[in-house]
Amino acid sequence: MTKEIWLNLPVKDVQQSRAFFVSLGFKFNEQRSMGDDAACMLIGEKNVVIMLFKESIFESFTQKKSANLNEGSEILISIDAANREEVDELAAKAAAAGGIVFGKPGENQGWMYGCGFSDLDGHRWNVLHMDLSKMPK
Repeated sequence: MTKEIWLNLPVKDVQQSRAFFVSLGFKFNEQRSMGDDAACMLIGEKNVVIMLFKESIFESFTQKKSANLNEGSEILISIDAANREEVDELAAKAAAAGGIVFGKPGENQGWMYGCGFSDLDGHRWNVLHMDLSKMPK
């Protein structure tokens, strides 16, 4: 059975995207990164891999054009936050680094607090802090 999952995202400029995510606090695996062609971003305690591939390389893998993210969304990547302050902090960092906060930090369904932002290439991210003690049973 599989041991890991890797998400692959097309980006226009690997180095700019890398700088954006570094400013948000994400780390990278240098051994799996390939200069201007790809960067291996690690998320969370389990180090889920998100590969940022230059669009032309991504398209060679998929044998399709990359989605036009100005017209639609191809994925919503959700990540958890330790607390509300971390949600607020990530939203502020994303905006300061050139991303677009499309969902300002706020309460959702009485037990979740989150925000949504788009990165430099328009990929949409959802950051959530979930208070499971308030989750409906």
